[in-house]
Amino acid sequence: METDKIIIGITHGDINGIGYEVILKTLVDPRMLETFIPVIYGSSKVAAFHRKNLDIPGLNLNIVNTIEEINPKRVNIINCVDDEIKVELGSSTEEAGKAAFDALERATEDLKRGALQALVTAPINKKNIQSPTFKFPGHTEYLENKFGNGTPALMMLINDVMRVAVVTGHIPVNKISAELTEKLIVEKLIVLNSSLKKDFSIVRPRIAILGLNPHAGDEGVIGNEEQTVIVPAIKQAETLGIVCVGPYPADGFFGSGNFNKFDAVLAMYHDQGLIAFKTVSMDTGVNYTAGLSVIRTSPDHGTAYDIAGKNIASEESFRQALYMAYDVYQNRILDEERNTNPLKTEQRVERGGRVE
Repeated sequence: METDKIIIGITHGDINGIGYEVILKTLVDPRMLETFIPVIYGSSKVAAFHRKNLDIPGLNLNIVNTIEEINPKRVNIINCVDDEIKVELGSSTEEAGKAAFDALERATEDLKRGALQALVTAPINKKNIQSPTFKFPGHTEYLENKFGNGTPALMMLINDVMRVAVVTGHIPVNKISAELTEKLIVEKLIVLNSSLKKDFSIVRPRIAILGLNPHAGDEGVIGNEEQTVIVPAIKQAETLGIVCVGPYPADGFFGSGNFNKFDAVLAMYHDQGLIAFKTVSMDTGVNYTAGLSVIRTSPDHGTAYDIAGKNIASEESFRQALYMAYDVYQNRILDEERNTNPLKTEQRVERGGRVE
């Protein structure tokens, strides 16, 4: 297959949620095929069920067994699950969890061997996907295990007005303080700073750091993590050339619109950053996993069982996730070109004031 379009894999997520709805609503637009080749990892039978239930005409899927068989001019689907699988809209089932994992495992195998240029994941149920082969809190940790570069993966939520990353991700609130170390914050700052440069083409990123406690601790009156952990981490990051400022009280920082002055915000824990983010951008935000050797995005919502099958889910977040996967791929190519020594790629000899 000869084509200049990149191949983006799409995992179907939980078959009883809104995953197929947002996937099909997005890919029914023929313009999506102009810049990349979409390959769904899932079930043609389940896709047909959702397409009929949602009454989405005009989308004929090209059913294949392997990535090598795909048609660059069609929306492709690779069957990864049992043909007899049952869809139970709005319900969490063990069968749905297994189907989500089987699709994810198959897609990551193709991603690892370079058959895909990026991966977009539809939402999973973090409970029913658990098994002896999947013991992770979510996609981020699973992909870190598969494609980590020796540094932690970083969950980053992105929309038109802000980028929010988190130091601690899917962990219980009562474990946050113990997990929060100077070393971890610095590692996350390094990943975030590098990603902003490489993946988003920001030459000199400015990063805001949030405090952990209310009012950022009020100089130790309401907790001392700011003084003992966060401030030392900021100082260490500055010695590495990272432009970072803080710690800011989270409520005032978002409420005042201070986030507009920075290229990214590093929150200390999941809800601290994501509540503000999703309040602004529930339908258009994208979840990006920074720090991986591969490109992975997803919509910023979950399975939404309560509206599954009702044809009211917005596909905009999923659409933006596809666009971002493509953009990051292009930005990484540009970054590689910028950092390549031109003398190694093109022998140029200056003669008489000219370059030949």
